[in-house]
Amino acid sequence: MRPGSVADDPFDGVAALVLPLAPGEDGVEPREGVVDAAVRYGIDLGDLADRNGAGGAAGDVAAVDLPRPHGARTLPWDALPLRLVFVGVGDGGVTALRRAGAAVARSTRGLGEVVASVVRGASAAHQQAFVEGYLLASYRHPPAKGPSAAQRLVLLDGDDEAVARAQVVSKASWTARVLAVTPSSTKNPAWVAARAQELARDAGLEYEVLDEKDLAAQGFGGLLAVGSGSATGPRLVRVTYRPAQPLSHVVVVGKGITFDTGGLSLKPRESMASMKTDMTGSAVALATVLGAAEAGVRHEVTAVLALAENAIGAASYRPGDVVTVRGGRTVEVSNTDAEGRMVLADALVHADLTLDPDVLIDVATLTGAATLALGRTHGALFTPDDVLAAELTAAGEASGERLWRLPLVADYRGAIDSDIADLHHVNGPGWTGGGAITAALFLREFTGGRRWAHLDVAGPARAPKAAHEVPEGATGFGVRALLAWLSAEH
Repeated sequence: MRPGSVADDPFDGVAALVLPLAPGEDGVEPREGVVDAAVRYGIDLGDLADRNGAGGAAGDVAAVDLPRPHGARTLPWDALPLRLVFVGVGDGGVTALRRAGAAVARSTRGLGEVVASVVRGASAAHQQAFVEGYLLASYRHPPAKGPSAAQRLVLLDGDDEAVARAQVVSKASWTARVLAVTPSSTKNPAWVAARAQELARDAGLEYEVLDEKDLAAQGFGGLLAVGSGSATGPRLVRVTYRPAQPLSHVVVVGKGITFDTGGLSLKPRESMASMKTDMTGSAVALATVLGAAEAGVRHEVTAVLALAENAIGAASYRPGDVVTVRGGRTVEVSNTDAEGRMVLADALVHADLTLDPDVLIDVATLTGAATLALGRTHGALFTPDDVLAAELTAAGEASGERLWRLPLVADYRGAIDSDIADLHHVNGPGWTGGGAITAALFLREFTGGRRWAHLDVAGPARAPKAAHEVPEGATGFGVRALLAWLSAEH
């Protein structure tokens, strides 16, 4: 993509011109740049849009191919793009423009250079949203590589800084998507650790990898228990970005189950089909620290990836086992398919004991209960901190990754009491419902009283079909929201 303004003749070699429309009292109304284009083309573009069913709602799109001249005749648009793409911008807000950008990407895929007048005169935030929509919707899961090097979006009077921010955020989201969608035949804990190490090294960031021996020596009982049935052992990865004079230290802990069979509490076949994406939390954590470094945010950011494969083997951990996690607390296991909270317990304690975070955030595809409550469009947000909740909710709204705060119900704390261990890791006998809440209450026990938020992204991390800037399958949900939060003043 080529950001910013263009030369005196912006249409030289351009395959398509994108023009904005919005709803009006008498149908659709042209927006910035349409009148200028109509003068150059010598035709009524509003009438042309109406004749081709163009709408003004955000993301509506209609492409019109103008005829080429025959013989020696000339037409007013001979030196202009022959394809006109009318795109609806709705109310012109950031969400509407993000959707408009996504619609443009899908309708111009495979073309060369595309010029857009959609955000002429718009604020930097609105330009960023449009470009993010374009780039995020241009993504296709591997082995497709997304837009070719020859495919470019050019903004008329574009803001270079806004475009650069959009590129950083989109690149980070792409990273999370690619990691999450990589098949588990390739992606075991050691592979993810090596990939994280490679990406960190390329970005000039600090990193550390703990293998099975290191984990055993330091008492990571949760990771070791979950990974005990797999032919490939667990890993814990730390990647740190340190700016000069950081405002605070934020640690993002990610659940990294590279494939989840459910262990001995075996999942049904249908539920297992998407479980290569059960390490989305770790993918988001890693992509966030990489994006934070590239954006130059003013906070120190550390990603902690808790990586294991929840498989079945002779050494698998069992329902009824008592596991001692990092820090020495004991956990009674009743369901080996509730493995995410076991690896997160280890990682959260490790962050508390060794990293001294000012804010501790964990991201996980943790519970089906969160998906039942909120569906596929919102992530569940848990935190006892009202200020942090407001900041993260606002960042989610601004970035297009919406978060909904759910309560940490104090009366439900008894659901994780155990008669034989310090904690029961799922609802004990006599307790039903509220599974996402009790999972969050369990995780809070391992945060050391730090400022903490838990993002359960089990619903929006996986999309059943493409919509706007979100692809079908792995979405990378959480990267945009966290980068928006890290980039804000707080």
